[in-house]
Amino acid sequence: MQIQFAIDTLTTEAALDLAAKAAPSVDVLELGTPLIKSAGLSVITAMKEAHPDKTVFADLKTMDAGQLEADIAFAAGADLVTVLGVAGDSTIRGAVAAAEQHGKGVVVDLIGVDDKAARAREVVALGAQFVEVHAGLDEQAEEGFTFATLLEAGEASGVPFSIAGGVNASSIAAVQASGAIIAVAGSAIYSADDVAAAAAELRAAVSEAAAV
Repeated sequence: MQIQFAIDTLTTEAALDLAAKAAPSVDVLELGTPLIKSAGLSVITAMKEAHPDKTVFADLKTMDAGQLEADIAFAAGADLVTVLGVAGDSTIRGAVAAAEQHGKGVVVDLIGVDDKAARAREVVALGAQFVEVHAGLDEQAEEGFTFATLLEAGEASGVPFSIAGGVNASSIAAVQASGAIIAVAGSAIYSADDVAAAAAELRAAVSEAAAV
């Protein structure tokens, strides 16, 4: 299972600093939606130039104009882009068309989707590389939210999936056990006093779980 670092900061300088510290222990560098809105597409280019060996993930959360938005992100250096699962099928198809032109991939983010497992199967059939079973910060703060529901949705989908929302050193083994291909960690890394050590702790937890 790979580890994805969701970099939710607001400047290119801060994003590059965080990425440099975490890079030895992660596989995918995600440029969060607020970061892209704040810094623009240039942050994608800067991240890919700094880390050409890493998968650069542009969390666009596209809701419309799928082909156009995916195309400009791929041209800027992104390897993967996100389209929302609540978007129309034509939007997802458009993003997939752009991905095929660039030799890149589309990930469908299931944030806000009620039946995540069913929608996951639909969007993979449309050409998504995998889905992100995701609970955003607001949803995580709602009464009744449980991390287990994310894992259950991923397992029930029967398609390749990542888990995002509440992933940390204590929960990442459960993510791996669920069959996820990627665990997405944000605040567990960037809010730590020692970013490099926090990322390394996650990598060690994955290795330990794999050895069991």
